[in-house]
Amino acid sequence: MRQIGVYLPLKQDTMKTKDKIKSYVEWLSAEELHYNTQNWMSKLDFAKDEQAFLDHLITDYTIDLVDSTVFNKIKPAINDLKDVENRFNTLYKKVSLHQNQLQIMIDDVDQIKMEEAYVKTHMNLTIEVNTYFERYQSVKTKIFDIISSVMKKKKQKRLLKP
Repeated sequence: MRQIGVYLPLKQDTMKTKDKIKSYVEWLSAEELHYNTQNWMSKLDFAKDEQAFLDHLITDYTIDLVDSTVFNKIKPAINDLKDVENRFNTLYKKVSLHQNQLQIMIDDVDQIKMEEAYVKTHMNLTIEVNTYFERYQSVKTKIFDIISSVMKKKKQKRLLKP
């Protein structure tokens, strides 16, 4: 089985760095490329379920979130969540298409330009998927923190009532 060189970025704060520097080459087999892609699809499927849960959670606590002190915090987080959800669809389609094109790498036909394009796409998707999940994790943490504080306040109010 032939190995493919893929440039992978060093771990950086991708929220601050728009331009990625190709930092090292990792030689991946077609099986490893397939595993990476399947792993991305699995994580994206789980993220889709989490996003639906977050939307439901926000809906359930809408009245409490409209409180003026909390509203100023939650509104940007909700906007960020909507942005992440919109990016999700595009990224999911890209990864799915990439997964379907893996045949190029294993068909025993030398298609150098197509194989190089596949590897380049894999490198770019590695960066894009990592950036997406870092942003998604940040948004998810913000929302959970805000809703958690709202839930605690609500519980305290209930305990104080006779």
